[in-house]
Amino acid sequence: MALWLQILLGLLGGVIVLWLALVAFLLLQQRRSGQATDWREIARLAPDVVRLIKRLGTDRAVPRGTRIWLLILLAYLLTPIDLIPDFVPVLGFVDDAIIVAVALRYATKHAGAAAIERNWPGTTDGLRTVLALTGLT
Repeated sequence: MALWLQILLGLLGGVIVLWLALVAFLLLQQRRSGQATDWREIARLAPDVVRLIKRLGTDRAVPRGTRIWLLILLAYLLTPIDLIPDFVPVLGFVDDAIIVAVALRYATKHAGAAAIERNWPGTTDGLRTVLALTGLT
């Protein structure tokens, strides 16, 4: 198999695993809070989080250290070198999902709720969910 195809499949698999982990976490959070599940909102949240990371990374009002974390996160996700290689079933993508979750939590805590609200591209319900997941509520 060609290297570019392996990289493409690895990136695609990582995004799918990250999205599934996010869906599972959101379902757990919604059950704890007693809210009804809105599947359209869940499906829209993952792309909104990606756009949020991009916007926070280019927002000059966000502290430099936070922007550097976001650039490191993007570089890590784009390089084929991982802590656990992506060809290892399941575990290869789980390490990427964990690193994204940790980096996003760090970035949102240091950027503050105002920066998150200013850069959030999605709905207000999605914003509330992200703020709750990152502990900013």
